[in-house]
Amino acid sequence: MPEAEQQNDANAPAGAGGDPPKTAKQLEKERLKAEKLAKLQAKLDKKAAAAPAAGEKKEKPEKRTKEVKEAAVYTAQTAPGEKKDLSGALPDAYSPRYVEAQWYSWWEKEGFFTPEYGRASIDAPNPNGKFVMIIPPPNVTGSLHLGHALTNAIEDAITRYHRMKGRTTLWVPGCDHAGIATQVVVEKLLWRDEKLSRHDLGREKFIERIWDWRREKGGRIYEQLKSLGSSYDWTRVAFTMDPKLCRAVTEAFVRLHEEGSIYRSSRLVNWSCTLRSAISDIEVDKVEIPGRTFLSIPGYEDKVEFGVLIKFAYKVEGSDEEIIVATTRIETMLGDTAVAVHPQDDRYKHLHGKFVVHPFSTRRLPIVCDEFVDMAFGTGAVKITPAHDPNDYEVGKRCNLPFITIFNDDGYIIGDYGEFTGMKRFECRKKILEKLKALNLYRETLNNPMVVPICSRSKDVVEPLIKPQWYVSCSDMAASATEAVRSGELKIIPEHHTKTWYHWMDGIRDWCVSRQLWWGHRIPAYHVSFTDPSLQTGSSAHGSVNDDEQYWIVARSEAEALTKAAERFGVDASKIVLKQDEDVLDTWFSSGIFPFSVFGWPDQTKDLQTFYPTSLLETGHDILFFWVARMVFFGQKLLGKLPFKEVYLHPMVRDAHGRKMSKSLGNVIDPMDVIRGITLEGLHAQLVGSNLDPREIEKAKAGQKQDYPQGIPECGSDALRFALCAYITQARDINLDINRVLGYRFFCNKLWNATKFALLYFTGSEKFDTELSASAAINQMDAWILSRLAAAIEACNTGFESYDFAAATSACYAFWLYDLCDVYLECLKPIFQSGSEEQQTAARRTLYVCLDYGLRLLSPFMPFITEELYQRLPRANPAPSICVASYPSNTSWRSTKIESDVEFVQKAARIIRSARSDYNLPNKVKTEVYIVCTDSVPSEILKRYASDLATISYCSNVVFDSPAPQGCAILTVTGQCEVHLLLKGLVEADKEIAKLQKKSDQLVQTVGKLTQAIQAADYATKVPAEVQEANETKLCESRAEIERIAAAIETLKLM
Repeated sequence: MPEAEQQNDANAPAGAGGDPPKTAKQLEKERLKAEKLAKLQAKLDKKAAAAPAAGEKKEKPEKRTKEVKEAAVYTAQTAPGEKKDLSGALPDAYSPRYVEAQWYSWWEKEGFFTPEYGRASIDAPNPNGKFVMIIPPPNVTGSLHLGHALTNAIEDAITRYHRMKGRTTLWVPGCDHAGIATQVVVEKLLWRDEKLSRHDLGREKFIERIWDWRREKGGRIYEQLKSLGSSYDWTRVAFTMDPKLCRAVTEAFVRLHEEGSIYRSSRLVNWSCTLRSAISDIEVDKVEIPGRTFLSIPGYEDKVEFGVLIKFAYKVEGSDEEIIVATTRIETMLGDTAVAVHPQDDRYKHLHGKFVVHPFSTRRLPIVCDEFVDMAFGTGAVKITPAHDPNDYEVGKRCNLPFITIFNDDGYIIGDYGEFTGMKRFECRKKILEKLKALNLYRETLNNPMVVPICSRSKDVVEPLIKPQWYVSCSDMAASATEAVRSGELKIIPEHHTKTWYHWMDGIRDWCVSRQLWWGHRIPAYHVSFTDPSLQTGSSAHGSVNDDEQYWIVARSEAEALTKAAERFGVDASKIVLKQDEDVLDTWFSSGIFPFSVFGWPDQTKDLQTFYPTSLLETGHDILFFWVARMVFFGQKLLGKLPFKEVYLHPMVRDAHGRKMSKSLGNVIDPMDVIRGITLEGLHAQLVGSNLDPREIEKAKAGQKQDYPQGIPECGSDALRFALCAYITQARDINLDINRVLGYRFFCNKLWNATKFALLYFTGSEKFDTELSASAAINQMDAWILSRLAAAIEACNTGFESYDFAAATSACYAFWLYDLCDVYLECLKPIFQSGSEEQQTAARRTLYVCLDYGLRLLSPFMPFITEELYQRLPRANPAPSICVASYPSNTSWRSTKIESDVEFVQKAARIIRSARSDYNLPNKVKTEVYIVCTDSVPSEILKRYASDLATISYCSNVVFDSPAPQGCAILTVTGQCEVHLLLKGLVEADKEIAKLQKKSDQLVQTVGKLTQAIQAADYATKVPAEVQEANETKLCESRAEIERIAAAIETLKLM
């Protein structure tokens, strides 16, 4: 590429026309130069031509602010859905805002993303096969985060690849109603704007408010997905609360209940007192604390103490003995119903069968034996609270103990406990401790590292409570899911995640699907009572442990429930009163049937018959159990088929420092901010408008200022997508550095400039196709670039088929940057300047193939820029869009012999360029090289590519079979091949020696400091491994450069 093209960047002006004798910039430069000379002359005149004192510094001209040029924007008056106006010239520099405008609405209107495109019907036979995938539906709340961007970058690349391979392709979009998250958001808005709670409105009106909010805000995520370029079939978009999907949820629940896979039971659940609802395990954050810690808990003015183990004594009934127990939740002792010891513990054998006395009630607590007790831990005696602890719950069942609930749904003490009754649970914690001390039952408080379960939605401490809930029986479904993976019927990629799969399946517990919310799929279960008082009625209260399942009817409608109830109880329907369960289903239930509910199940629709099962499920590894497993469960159970053949699990996105994304750290980034750019002030403003605690906002601002002191530059969707895919490896996490995204934005600029420059060679009206045989490559570098293109094609296809996205992105990047731009385009310049017509025609055809195929290879990763440039190519048989053009597969051009030869030539060129750099020779200064070989093989290779070697090493002439003159630097290529670089007359030896010596002295100092640091006694233990590695690399490079400089100095001394 010419220097003007290489220097072009994102700040270059758009549409500059004509070439005036001198530009404004040149005139300004001359004016400043004249001013500088005038100042210098005045200074010299004043000093009467006296020489300046030693060490006196020259005046520096006043620094000028670099002119910032506006990036190009698309200004044509094109209606949404119409094709972009391409009549104007390409802007001088790549501009994401210009490139990404208008294309998506045209793609969508043309129907390129639908499986019907180009086919008579969706079920028409396709020899290329089909590819079907569903979106992991994002929550309807809020906006996308970088995790969503990663998911979409990967999934869209996969989808676009399969579409370009000619397969019948469908990627279904949608959104999840996100029961808890959505309800919390709307409740907060309701309180903030109107100071009303949902209970003030009532259920129906509150749900209406949520639908209003959904209609107002719900489309935002879909627009963001379009901004990312995601090629969904929007004609099939699905929301989990759409009538079609609601019907499928009801049908699934009824069928599973009818065959015994869903049942009702009273068990321990994760309870959020703030939300007044059970929550799933994935909504519980396990917060590790190192010891005594005070945490802010919703509903409490003072911070609450955690991370301590309190020991207290229970007095043995009828004796002076006592048993000391320990707990991290002293308030739960109100619900103790036993003390457990190990049956083999000699310390307590004499107490077996005896009782201890509860200090705050008339309850006698039996001393029971259970092998779950660890004799070596603490005192070897454990307080048992069956209604409020998972382990104690199991002991309670084994020992037939009473289950006493001491908290209501809001976390207040209930029961006959005197002054404690009616207290909040953590206020009761402090009061009980005071009372135990007063009764002389308190023994000590110990520091205790522990895990505190925190509700991710409300930030409240999760409380285990016994509630009558609906459960899905999972053991049989888990066994089938395990067998599917073991047999290879279901493939999990990367394979190491199969261990996690087996772990979850082997330890499966039944799934609680009841949620005490208003927003969501209301459970299709009806409690039966009778108008005739002589008929017995069961209890349906949430607080009731004795919840009789026989009084619950599961049905598709109230009318069907009434018929079923009349049959079950043998009672006339007129005497039956039905009340539908107030609860809704866990959001994961509707997500679990998403792969077939989106296609119209339970109806046998054409979509369901054609597209189920899907081809692939792609998602993050963190929801392997919570979502993936449940889709497998329901697919096998309800349709008798796996919902997909493969599962690809991508890593989690962390920040550049490896930290989890957290609003309080200020490192949660909206992908739209990376695409469009945002100032630091803009990032700060987002925090102010968030749900963050005011005390956390300043901490988050500091984090943003540290990581993004200048804000986030505009990178564009293509660069973000490419960067995210380039990060994908077998690792569990991605440490995303925005600077790397910016690097790929510069790559887009290189791609833009290279294509823009290459198109200058296509000046006529001739159109080209990609049909080109290897024998048609008249110019030897044509054959080489076609071989490199074939290698890239092979690597990209292999990468996509094996989900090795890093390999595919690397192949694209290397082909465009290192092969096409750095070498081939440079080697074309002499051909188009002085080559024959035949050579130029052949080069033009080869160049076209490289541009066309090169853009197609990149298209799944970078859809916008590749479409923009593809549409500008002189195509003979164009596809209407690059997204429906065929993906390259031709690898017949591959020649490892040619690639090996050119690699040798490039090695020689690199050595020459490195030497030129050592001697400070600018590229515009051409020199001669003399090749001296003792082996004919390297000599013949260099002779064959002599003109190309001269071009890429900035030499005026490459001489063979002649003795090299005096004044040359001798460079070793191999043991049998040397290059003599003529320097005489091109460098001032004394000046260059002084420069090199100064540089060498600096390097010697660097080596000394590094060596001293490495030899420190505690270096290996105190210095991080990555710093040690960087120091070793720098040390080796510095020593090698010192040796090269020494050799260069010796050469210069001979001149």
